Amino acid sequence: MNDAATLSTGWSLLLANPLLGPFLEFGFMRRALLGCLALSLSAAPVGVFLMLRRMSLTGDAMAHAILPGAAIGYLVSGLSLAAMTVGGIAAGLTVAVGSGLVARNTVLREDTSLAAFYLLSLALGVLIVSVRGNSVDLLHVLFGTVLALDDPALALLGGISAVTLVSLALLYRPLVLECLDPGFLRSVSGWSPVAHYGFLALLVINLVAGFHALGTLMAVGIMVLPAATARFWVRRIGPLLLGATAIALLASLAGLLISYHADWPTSPVIVLSLGTLYLASLLLAPHGVLRQQRPASSHLRA
Repeated sequence: MNDAATLSTGWSLLLANPLLGPFLEFGFMRRALLGCLALSLSAAPVGVFLMLRRMSLTGDAMAHAILPGAAIGYLVSGLSLAAMTVGGIAAGLTVAVGSGLVARNTVLREDTSLAAFYLLSLALGVLIVSVRGNSVDLLHVLFGTVLALDDPALALLGGISAVTLVSLALLYRPLVLECLDPGFLRSVSGWSPVAHYGFLALLVINLVAGFHALGTLMAVGIMVLPAATARFWVRRIGPLLLGATAIALLASLAGLLISYHADWPTSPVIVLSLGTLYLASLLLAPHGVLRQQRPASSHLRA
């Protein structure tokens, strides 16, 4: 009896712990944490290459571009994971390829053509969901349901994470070279188009994964903000990839706990947690604003 009472008391103390209790007590919190882990392992490294290629705003545009495909999948099959995933990937790839073709065959630059495509996509997607669904469905599409991830959704996020990690390992050298000097890569290797279009495909599938958890409006946050935050701390690409992943996971954990205890929407809180780490790093990191100015001023005095 004493052993049973001790175990019961210990378990009660664990459940009362504000950091461990929610994950021990509720399955939906554990599934949400697993989904955030999968996103952190895949989306954050993709975000690093997105930043190094100066395509962060492109990622934001692509996050909105997947909306009509997901909305059409919703129109056909309701809140079907498979239909919305296939539709989102198809729409994202269509916008990526279409904007590239317009940029190569007209006077418009790629950023302008991409902006035009993504605005049309966003408007079409919102219209489809609004007309054929309801306000709850619209909120689900725009802001995600990270606390409602089920086993099939986790399997999808885990699969996308695995594909992304394997692909990044295979394409690591050409991706790094393309970030540094794309012209040199084109001149010495045939991997340039593979790296370019392979990266766009990874971007689209990770945005679709982020869409299922965080919604189209927040999906790009777990890509761009961890990479930008890690950049204030490290310069080399290897530590940058590891740092961005760790930052994404830390902010996701903090966001889940804050949203649980405060009863706030989870996706915005996760992105705000990422933003808080970004702002703190902007000020205090070795390559942040305050720390950058000190060596510069002393150098001028010398």
